[in-house]
Amino acid sequence: MNDLDLVIVGGCGHVGLPLALSLADSGFRVGINDIDEIKLAQVKSGQVPFRETGAEQLLAKVLEQGTLELSADPAMLQRTQTIILVIGTPIDEFMNPSVRIFDRVLDELTPHMQAHSLVILRSTVFPGTTDGVERRLRSAGIDAEVAFCPERIAEGHALEELRTLPQLVGANSDEAFERASAVFKRMGVASVIRTTPIEAELAKLFTNTWRYMKFAIANQFFQIVNRSGLDYSRVLYAIREDYPRASDLPSPGFAAGPCLLKDTMQLSAFTPDHFPMGQAAMQVNEGLPGYIVDTLNLRRPLLGRTLGILGMAFKGESDDPRASLSYKLRKLAQFKGAKVLCTDPYIMDETFEPLDKVLKDSEVLVIGAPHRAYRDLELDGREVVDIWGVTGPIRL
Repeated sequence: MNDLDLVIVGGCGHVGLPLALSLADSGFRVGINDIDEIKLAQVKSGQVPFRETGAEQLLAKVLEQGTLELSADPAMLQRTQTIILVIGTPIDEFMNPSVRIFDRVLDELTPHMQAHSLVILRSTVFPGTTDGVERRLRSAGIDAEVAFCPERIAEGHALEELRTLPQLVGANSDEAFERASAVFKRMGVASVIRTTPIEAELAKLFTNTWRYMKFAIANQFFQIVNRSGLDYSRVLYAIREDYPRASDLPSPGFAAGPCLLKDTMQLSAFTPDHFPMGQAAMQVNEGLPGYIVDTLNLRRPLLGRTLGILGMAFKGESDDPRASLSYKLRKLAQFKGAKVLCTDPYIMDETFEPLDKVLKDSEVLVIGAPHRAYRDLELDGREVVDIWGVTGPIRL
């Protein structure tokens, strides 16, 4: 008996939970299957495990309606013919994609899948993964349709963007396309764009890589101007002000988080020439914490000094520390002999200090994440590094 319209595997994370809430709010009977028992308990109790605008109110609504069910037991899949896989796809220590996770998860799930199921892959994957999943299911005796429908949202704005952005549906068959499209159309997406699976896989990788490369050129421009002893805020203003062809040049800042570097490196692994432009972008973005520390140390040795980092999340107004370059900054400053104090209004960490203590005890302050809480700090006369420009002009 199909008493669930769909099940989202890995549904308690930043990608899966907003999708589950949006689908449940659209009238679907949604199951969440996740191996993280702590997050499952949080969601069941009405608590969202991370910051996401509007998510807690929507969670309370769908729990009261009874349209959301949660379980760690993969047997939940026996109650539906539509499965959405939201599985992290990391890169290994050699910057190559690690695809074994799909093999392991599919081995765990296939005994519980119904015939004629639709399997939607939601997380960014290495090109060719969708076709590989379909072959693996068929070889296991599961006659399933597989589609790649990548998430395209920004953390913190998922509930809004799920409905306002176009949805890619990469499918080999008309049936897979129609079934997958029906899921997202019922949720009210802006539009649906049909591609083949590998076209959608590349489109998602290209999208994230393009953002990563734009951040890299912004950071490279900043370093060129800073080495010249000039004010980058003035140069950036001259470039962008009332000039539409340069309006998309970002400000400098840490290009971090769980997606952009990873997806650029997946694209690098896919191409025979290893994508030298992507490799260069990685060197610039990953090298920015080192550039900051080296600049400070040349100006005045950090040995024995106290450096405070304000913001340890990978971006502003986020509680997500994954792949945050603030941690790399901390390590490099410690290598130079500095005592490093860290603070963040959204991340709970017993090694962090209250903001007041960091401000009081630090000789040098570095804005690690551009949280709004730092905009109005009284920092006149302090040695401040703010490459984001959140406290005033961009400065190092």
